[in-house]
Amino acid sequence: MKGFKSGRFINQGTFRSFFPEEVNRQWLIDDMELIDLLSKADRQLGRLDMYSEYIPNIDLFISMHVIKEATQSSKIEGTKTNIEDALQDKEDLSEEKRNDWEEVQNYISALNKAVLSLDEIPLSSRLIKQSHEVLLSGVRGKHKIPGEYRTSQNWIGGASIADAVFVPPPHSEISRLMGDLEKFVHNEEILFPELLKIALIHYQFETIHPFLDGNGRVGRLMITLYLVEKGLLKKPILYLSDFFERNRKLYYDNLMNVRTHNDIKQWFKFFLVGVIETAKNSIATFDSILKLQKEVDEKLQTLGARTNNGRAILNRLYQHPFVDAQSVAKTAEISPPSAYKLIADLEELKIIKEYTGVKRGKKYWFYDYIQLFK
Repeated sequence: MKGFKSGRFINQGTFRSFFPEEVNRQWLIDDMELIDLLSKADRQLGRLDMYSEYIPNIDLFISMHVIKEATQSSKIEGTKTNIEDALQDKEDLSEEKRNDWEEVQNYISALNKAVLSLDEIPLSSRLIKQSHEVLLSGVRGKHKIPGEYRTSQNWIGGASIADAVFVPPPHSEISRLMGDLEKFVHNEEILFPELLKIALIHYQFETIHPFLDGNGRVGRLMITLYLVEKGLLKKPILYLSDFFERNRKLYYDNLMNVRTHNDIKQWFKFFLVGVIETAKNSIATFDSILKLQKEVDEKLQTLGARTNNGRAILNRLYQHPFVDAQSVAKTAEISPPSAYKLIADLEELKIIKEYTGVKRGKKYWFYDYIQLFK
């Protein structure tokens, strides 16, 4: 990436805003260290993608990956909701947790809707705005024009724009820059490795910062959408927010160093290491799921005539690892007394664990399964 120029800072009086260079152009990669890292990332991503066909009913487990992504991506922005909180109903949480919970639920909805929309809408401003509207619906950013690009100046860090850490380009530049980025996403005449391309797209989107709020979450959501749309993954099973959250300072520093020092190489390296580490972790999680499935099914076979009912409950638990007597009765299509008996059996087999500590309205979680995502 010799000669790479990220853009320029322009004095606006009391602050300097950044004007990024357009990205829809030819690129030349001539760094062997980067090419080697890219090869390793592609290999791990390919291994992970094989699990889309290798694991029966993989869609059962994707919902938990989405929940983890939602909690981690939102955590980067300051929310404190964990996986257990995200899985519960709003009414079961204390008042102080509910706003964060709603933001995480919006992220889950935005991601799920966007993945389904890819069949009809390409990764574009239209899809990005749609996702943003879902993301901010009814939560703290609801007054910051959900689903629309900003019409005023924003900034990152600092008590005011005068002492901001970073000031994105003026709103008058957004249409041009997002149009350029959208063309780059779909320009098949430019030969550019897909993983580096989405790394550059993510950097450019975060630099443009086209919304008043929610840019980080939308930008991270775009990574998974791109990998699915371009066929690098058959299913949405790679999410980088956990890696970014655990390396939050490096994440922000590497993005900023591209703007201040034109250091795109270090951002690419960080991004590819994230792909490699996340793919390996996801593979390990799927292997653990397969092992857990086998162990649990062996336990269920001890239930005799109730084995099939137990399996019906387990299929539900792999998607949503919390149950109560009412959901057990409905899922297995059995009477309330039979549901209580089945719950007692599953609890005795140590498949589920009661977590409320109350006498009525008890709820249970699929503890060992939840732990695989923590």
